[in-house]
Amino acid sequence: MNGLGPDLGELEALCRALGSSTPCDVLVCPPTSLITRAVGSVKGAFAIGAQDCHAKAFGAFTGDISAEMLKDAGACSVIVGHSERRQYHGETDAEVAAKARAAWRAGLSTIICIGETEDQRDAGKAPQICHDQIAVSVPEEATAQNTAIAYEPVWAIGSGRTPSDEEIAAMHAHIRHCLVEYLGVAGKTMRILYGGSVKPANAKSILALENVNGALVGGASLKAQEFLAIISAAQTSSSEAVR
Repeated sequence: MNGLGPDLGELEALCRALGSSTPCDVLVCPPTSLITRAVGSVKGAFAIGAQDCHAKAFGAFTGDISAEMLKDAGACSVIVGHSERRQYHGETDAEVAAKARAAWRAGLSTIICIGETEDQRDAGKAPQICHDQIAVSVPEEATAQNTAIAYEPVWAIGSGRTPSDEEIAAMHAHIRHCLVEYLGVAGKTMRILYGGSVKPANAKSILALENVNGALVGGASLKAQEFLAIISAAQTSSSEAVR
């Protein structure tokens, strides 16, 4: 929940810095109120997505927004199951899966978020939590073309704490195994993004890890220069930067 009209200047600055072509896949997901203006501001220099959607296409759901509305506003993708949605809005794995299907119904790709809390990690349950979330949150129709998975260690988001490279690599390998187990061939090539206090200082080493195919960037994406540094790290690591 960050960003007003004047903040679109950061996107315009990012466009100027990137020039005519981006070095990797870049997706910016602003608040819904800015989607249409953001699309106009970036003029196709990079993709614009959304932060959440309702599972229904329309109806008496005051304050919610459907995937079809996001598509109409100019979005091409939507994040579902973000840890903050799960924590503060009580979203279940089944609801996340329903939102993913809604996104595909509207012609949007989706980023499905999974991840454990600090208590779950300390109890040694992180692998099982991620396994179970994948089993229910990721519909069996998911493909490498319509879906990416974002691993968010909840305890690292906004805390300044980041798992070690070894911990990230181990969890991403586990997630890859789960995806192949549930989706078969599609799971082998589906992007797995890392999200959790990604910053210019640590982006290069994280993005160079096996099975880390991009980043879900939070606070460091609010300023063009910081996000640009992460995009540059993604370029040198042959990964994708995702905001």
